[in-house]
Amino acid sequence: MHQPSVWPSPAKLNLFLYITGRRDNGYHDLQTLFQFLDYGDSLTITPNETGSVTLSPDIEGLLPQDNLVYRAAMAIKSKTGCKAGAHIHIDKILPMGGGLGGGSSNAATALIALNYLWETKLSIDELAEMGLALGADVPVFVRGTTAFAEGVGEKLQPADAPEKWYLVAKPDVSIATAKIFGHENLTRNTPNRTLNELLAEKHENDCEKIVRELFPEVDKAISWLLEYAPSRLTGTGACVFAEFEDEAAARSTLNQLPDWLTGFVARGVNTSPLFTTLNSQTQ
Repeated sequence: MHQPSVWPSPAKLNLFLYITGRRDNGYHDLQTLFQFLDYGDSLTITPNETGSVTLSPDIEGLLPQDNLVYRAAMAIKSKTGCKAGAHIHIDKILPMGGGLGGGSSNAATALIALNYLWETKLSIDELAEMGLALGADVPVFVRGTTAFAEGVGEKLQPADAPEKWYLVAKPDVSIATAKIFGHENLTRNTPNRTLNELLAEKHENDCEKIVRELFPEVDKAISWLLEYAPSRLTGTGACVFAEFEDEAAARSTLNQLPDWLTGFVARGVNTSPLFTTLNSQTQ
């Protein structure tokens, strides 16, 4: 009987996000710094010999075969001919449409964990390539280190960022990425800079101005957080984050969070908790 094992599926923050151009096909060139949080969803995976992959719980409005976790499992089986099966229970705590990468992280965790549990022996490069077919953010979660991303997000360079404490807050809105990237007033001409230049400058997010104009709740959330610490949008939102040097200050601010915001405190980490778990399994 195969035993269940629990695998972290961490959130990410975009510590900065700059839009440097727009391609003829509508995709945007960007420069962004991804860092993981020691907080997120988790996948409990029980391998079996059925050959099929089952998921729980059901997600309203999403067919199991459309779930990125299921598609990740099928991608491994398709590529390797693996005959094994698994039941995967997804414990979701990250908000949908929050800009924290929850769905992409779930897919990456499925790829990494099943590759280990099924002993399919795919390389990280192979898994990252499979991940890119599932979503633009999946490869950064597959590679598991803080990363500077360029191009449309596919060019990844490992990086180090200060491992600060963050208060992440979400107003009661969900934001579609396409709505922000398609907006006529989005800044699309920020100059390209080197990573060292970007790390030395104040971090900003080119999507923030548009999001604050379109969603007063996000504007209100950032304004509230700015009273306590440097704060900005992650991705295209709706989550915003404030950065602190220590956990106590972050938790003190969390305790004062108004009732129209939900939030949590987490630490930024340069190595994904997924890889900490993987390394503990392989030792």
